Amino acid sequence: CNQCVFAVADYVFFENSSSNPYLIRRIEELNKTASGNVEAKVVCFYRRRDISHSLIQLADKHAKELEEEKENPTETELTEKQKHQLRHRELFLSRQYESLPATHIRGKCSVALLNETEAVLSYLDKEDTFFYSLVYDPTQKTLLADKGEIRVGPRFQADVPEMLQEGEADDRDQAKLEEKLWDPECPLTNKQIDQFLVVARAVGTFARALDCSSSVRQPSLHMSAAAASRDITLFHAMDTLHRHNYDLSSALSVLVPAGGPVLCRDEMEEWSASEAAMFEEALEKYGKDFNDIRQDFLPWKSLTSIIEYYYMWKTTDRYVQQKRLKAAEAESKLKQTAAVIPPFKLLLLLLLSDSNKPNPNQISMTNGKMATVNGAGPGAYHAAGGGRACESCYSEFCLYLMYNERTQKSANPLICKVAAENMTILFDK
Repeated sequence: CNQCVFAVADYVFFENSSSNPYLIRRIEELNKTASGNVEAKVVCFYRRRDISHSLIQLADKHAKELEEEKENPTETELTEKQKHQLRHRELFLSRQYESLPATHIRGKCSVALLNETEAVLSYLDKEDTFFYSLVYDPTQKTLLADKGEIRVGPRFQADVPEMLQEGEADDRDQAKLEEKLWDPECPLTNKQIDQFLVVARAVGTFARALDCSSSVRQPSLHMSAAAASRDITLFHAMDTLHRHNYDLSSALSVLVPAGGPVLCRDEMEEWSASEAAMFEEALEKYGKDFNDIRQDFLPWKSLTSIIEYYYMWKTTDRYVQQKRLKAAEAESKLKQTAAVIPPFKLLLLLLLSDSNKPNPNQISMTNGKMATVNGAGPGAYHAAGGGRACESCYSEFCLYLMYNERTQKSANPLICKVAAENMTILFDK
C-alpha cells in the first residue's frame, strides 16, 4: 500500500485470512489501547459470498427493477465477464460495527451508493471501486433499500397535466388540489405586512407571560421574545391575514380573541429539557434513524414531531457547539493515533528529507548492514546531513509506531540506528 496513514471515514481493506478476500470496512474511529496498539472501529460491508442464496436472489431482483425503471436503460448488453466482475464489486452496507487491529489494514478503496443515473460499467473502469444499494442486517438476515438512496427516476416524479387551453373547462377535483396560502399580489404594502408581523410577535410575547408553563421555560423577557419570533408565530400571522382577505383590523381581532392572546408553539418549545437530552443521546447512538430513536427513546412522540424537532434543533447554538466540540475531538484523536502499514515505508519518508530513493553517497552497506553515513556511524545519520535532528526523528518514530509509552519518556540517540536498520531491510528487498 502506498498510503501509510489512514483517517476516519476512509474505506479500507482488512486482511483476516490469507485464503479469503480482503474485508472492506469504513473507519469510524481510531483508538489507542492500553497496550499502546491502535484499533480501528469500523462499519462492516458484506460481499455477495457472505449472504445467503435467497437474499442474493432478492438483491438481483431489486437490481433488475432499478434497471427497468431507468428512462435510458443500458444500451449495450453486459458480457458474462462484465457481469462476473460487477458481482465482485457489489457490496451490502450494514449497521454492524466491529473493532480490528489497525495493523491488519492493507490499503484504501472507494465505496459509493449506487448512482441510478450512472452506467453501472463505470464502476469497472475505476480500480478498487465498489458500490452498494442495499443494507444487510446480519442478525435478522434481511435486505433493505438504503434510506439514503437518491430519489431519481419516473416513480419519484410528478405527473404534469397538459396545459388548459384558453376557455377550456377545468374538470379536476378541486378538493384534491393544493390550497393557496398567500397571495404575493395582495393589496397590502411590505411595510404594512412587516408592521402586522411585529404586532404578532408582541402578542406572542405577551401570551407567554400569561402562560405558566411558558414562564418556566422562558423565565426572561428576552427568551420569551425570542420564542415569539420563531417561524410558527409568523406563519400563523400570515395565514390569519390571508384568511381575512388582508384586512388588517379583522386579522388583529383574531390575534387577540375574547379568551386572551393566541399562543403558537413549535416543537422546540413543546419539548421538555429531559426530552431534548434524551433526543441528543439517541441521535448520538442511532444517527438520523428516527424510527429507532422513537422506538427506543421517545415512543410517546410522533415520527413527524421528532423529525420536525431535529431540523429545528440544527438551527440552535447548542447544535453548533456540539458540532465544533466533535470536530475538535476528532482532530485531537487523529493527532494522537495513526495507523502505519507497514512502518518501514514511513520510516523511509522520515529519514530521507528530499527524496524517496537512497543516496549512495550517504549510505554504504557492509554484509547487508548499515555501516557508515558520510564517514559517521548509524547513530549520527541525521547530524551528519540527513535532514532532521535525532530528537525530531525520535518523536516522529514514536508517534507513528503505535505510541510505545516506555520509549517516549526520554530521547534515545539510538532511535536513528533503529530507523536505519528498518531502511536496510527495505533496501535489501
